[in-house]
Amino acid sequence: REVLRDMLSRPSGTVGLFLVSLHLLVAITSPWLVPYDFKAISATLMLVPPDAAHWFGTDQLGRDVLTRTLLGGREAILVTLVATPLAVAWGGFVGIYLGLVGGRLDDVMMRVVDAFLALPWILKMLLLIVTFGTGIGVLIPTLAVFYGIPVIRIARAAAHNVVARDYVLAARARGHGRFSIIFNELFPNVLDALMVEGAMRWSWMLLAFSSLSFLGFGVSPPTPDWGLMIADSRSFLPIAPWAGLYPIAALSSLIIGINLTADALAKALGVDRAQKAPI
Repeated sequence: REVLRDMLSRPSGTVGLFLVSLHLLVAITSPWLVPYDFKAISATLMLVPPDAAHWFGTDQLGRDVLTRTLLGGREAILVTLVATPLAVAWGGFVGIYLGLVGGRLDDVMMRVVDAFLALPWILKMLLLIVTFGTGIGVLIPTLAVFYGIPVIRIARAAAHNVVARDYVLAARARGHGRFSIIFNELFPNVLDALMVEGAMRWSWMLLAFSSLSFLGFGVSPPTPDWGLMIADSRSFLPIAPWAGLYPIAALSSLIIGINLTADALAKALGVDRAQKAPI
């Protein structure tokens, strides 16, 4: 409650939480809010500009843009809300473990992480998706794996600041095992950093998911999705900009809301996001 009050006392936190809450509410209630069937097409309503019947206009197939925009975030939010905690959980555990044990294992694993991060993320993800498919059952673990690897560095850096504390040394002196120290001493003291990192990973996952849909490797038509809507309408932007601008605005507002919330959360928790991870 104190953290939430601190976040709401900041303009960035108020705006960010409002935008995120609004998108979550729309994602939950949109099936009952939409005025038309998202699959309904009409040759006589193609690229109709916004009017009283179609507030956001129609796309190149005569489908209602408002309906598809309201429904367009459901898949992205569902997938990323599941993948983000998974990424933070496994990446955070590995990073904390490496920060505790150190030594050769730490050196080798961090060089592996560096090599992985040096490669373009889109190529790595496309390789797995092309190999295993584009369903939610593939997208969730793929995003969780790829976005959990950068979390390793953040968790390791946070653990390094805690490992030398007296209560960790006392736990070692009492004969506590590594896993006991991780879960009882380290994890509660790096949770703030992991929460902020999780919020940032959520926004990046949303961008990645929409990018994959834009490239044709995410949601399959006719399922409404913001990235897919932008891809379908890009050829018509000069003559019918409304078909692409509304999903762009929806995606942008959600990303902005998440980033503002993450900044406010970091300030409320006293987490320095500019802190560099030890090499």
